[in-house]
Amino acid sequence: MSILAYTVLGIYCVALFYITSYCLLQLHLLYKYRKGHALNLTPIANKEVKTTDLPFVTIQLPIYNELYVIERLIDRVTEFNYPKDKFEIHILDDSTDETLDIVKKKVDYYKAKGFLIEQICRTDRTGYKAGALKEATKKAKGDFIAIFDADFLPNRDFLLKTIPYFQNPKIGVVQTRWEHINQDYSMLTKLQAMQLNVHFTIEQQGRKSGNYLLQFNGTAGVWRKETIASAGGWEADTLTEDLDLSYRAQLKGWEIIFLEKFGSPAELPAEMNGLKSQQFRWMKGGAETAKKMLPTIWQSDLRFGQKFHATGHLLGSTIFIFVFIAGVFSVPLLFAMQEIGFDTRYFGIFLVGLLAVVSVYYVANVSAELKDESYLRKVTKFVFLFPVFLALSMGLSLHNTIAVIQGWWGKESPFVRTPKFNINGIKDTFRKQKYFQSNISWTTIFEGLLAIYFLFAVIVGWQMQETAFLAYHILLMAGFGTIFYYSIRHLNLR
Repeated sequence: MSILAYTVLGIYCVALFYITSYCLLQLHLLYKYRKGHALNLTPIANKEVKTTDLPFVTIQLPIYNELYVIERLIDRVTEFNYPKDKFEIHILDDSTDETLDIVKKKVDYYKAKGFLIEQICRTDRTGYKAGALKEATKKAKGDFIAIFDADFLPNRDFLLKTIPYFQNPKIGVVQTRWEHINQDYSMLTKLQAMQLNVHFTIEQQGRKSGNYLLQFNGTAGVWRKETIASAGGWEADTLTEDLDLSYRAQLKGWEIIFLEKFGSPAELPAEMNGLKSQQFRWMKGGAETAKKMLPTIWQSDLRFGQKFHATGHLLGSTIFIFVFIAGVFSVPLLFAMQEIGFDTRYFGIFLVGLLAVVSVYYVANVSAELKDESYLRKVTKFVFLFPVFLALSMGLSLHNTIAVIQGWWGKESPFVRTPKFNINGIKDTFRKQKYFQSNISWTTIFEGLLAIYFLFAVIVGWQMQETAFLAYHILLMAGFGTIFYYSIRHLNLR
């Protein structure tokens, strides 16, 4: 029995070590982020471009069955304060529902107003979004290509704020920060905003300040058309074609500019199964891109620090495997510790990881100037939301672990887009809408069983007077229970 007990302890410690290492890497990005701000390394365009010298831009809107939000996106793009004869709009419409007719009417309407706008339809969805972008790039007349997903509402001055950066011939991509239209709609959207704020401050700007590789986020950014071609074009062998092309472009010597101070508003998923489909795509695609690109990165001429951080970036989704392992093995560890007489105070060394991640999320959601709120209000929200965020992240660990394993294993799966429902404020609703998942997945069933598993751990730990894991198991129970409850509640609400 002691061998089994030591095995459980060993597995648990390995998982904690990996999680702590990841958190410390995030802390290093926070250091680079703060250093960059202290040295005022925020990117600045060389100069304003005169209206007469503005380049021609192609705006691509890749969509698939987006009847609730596509009209507002087309309307917003036509409002750009950029000369009408200096940009074209290509709607890459792979839809199979009434979205096709909605787009056609909008295209006809704006064509009559003198806009260069076209609806591009394919006979099949080969390559999904990557395939649509690849085909459409051949038809793009602009030297620069701006891309927006259906859930975005870019600001009118988007092109005027981004295009001037391309005066530097080394710049291949300009990426803007995502803002959140419906951040305060529900607890689910608030927690998503909390996580995304970390990426669009600490991670992106930290990597840029440290001269590490960063990424185009698939939307709300502009590509130099030459960059896409020189990097090999859009490829559909991963579910994160944006991350893949970003790395290939930077390995070719192109630079990515990230504009932390210029945001592009977007709608967050408002229901659980939509969030899970988005997470699955991101996690699996991240693993696929890591499998594809890591050998090339380590064989490249990048300096060691760039290779190291690129590895941490591409392996980011793998953290969920170790979060899941740590959670599952923490329960038998309750019994193993009594078997071998292990002192749980030794686990205190791993608290440095928790302190690191608290620091990262605090700066991103309180210190960073992302929302016009009082400091006290932001601190109060953070203190309340962060533990809930931890619970939700733990609750998603099974779902995301499956995605990562499939990505490394090479299992093929379709590009499942995240449905949006034009949710702007708390009065809006996604009930009685289309695009809902109607079947209970086996993953959801196991999430419910895991909630019971960790409830058992809470009870047993209390009875054994082993309280070292009590708060941890309560968070795991709440996390898996919440994911299970809302996955069921948000099934086919019509």
